Amino acid sequence: MTSREFGEKLIRRARRAGVDVSPALADRLETYYRLLTVWNEKINLTGLPVSEFTPEALDRLLIEPLVAAKHVPAPATRMLDAGSGGGSPAIPMALAAGLRLVMVESKTRKSVFLREAVRALEIPDALVLTARFEELLARPELHEAHDLLTVRAVRVETRALITLQAFVKPGGQLFLFRGSATTDPHGIVTPPLSWLATYPLLEATQSRLIVVEKRPIGRGVPRGTPQQ
Repeated sequence: MTSREFGEKLIRRARRAGVDVSPALADRLETYYRLLTVWNEKINLTGLPVSEFTPEALDRLLIEPLVAAKHVPAPATRMLDAGSGGGSPAIPMALAAGLRLVMVESKTRKSVFLREAVRALEIPDALVLTARFEELLARPELHEAHDLLTVRAVRVETRALITLQAFVKPGGQLFLFRGSATTDPHGIVTPPLSWLATYPLLEATQSRLIVVEKRPIGRGVPRGTPQQ
């Protein structure tokens, strides 16, 4: 597939999902996607058929993060992604929303890829940490340092959320990427976290974005059903 064909296909699929992609952003997303394709032949970054440029791969790796980027609150500038793997949703979201990015990945070879992607894309001030996110609790400079935290590959349970919220500023948000087969984790969201909203991502995959807010100290948690 030529660069022109890739750009046209990406922009067309994004438009169907309600997202406008500039030619400059399309070029950077193509650079990321092609780099992922090359590296995926050496190490297992994703099980999706990236080399075939299928709609499934494009939607999952690029379009879903672009849709999610529309919900990034305007004041947000710093983002941490837990369990970054092959770099999606973190890299497309950071490119689309202009966020300073920290990616946390426990596998060394995947971290090497993420650093190469950051270098190739010239993402300013991006940082890749080779660690389990639980280990970062020992780094106080990361505590409450991010406006947004994203999670796709990490299993979402109460203990994980309690750990992850430590890296989010009061008033910040956690974005949980969920598939159609998973239930909303209402019962595992505990203070200082509060359910904020559930947004559809793509109709084809029935994927959803769960948004959880970290309440500032002294701010009550409202009762009732979260926004759907």
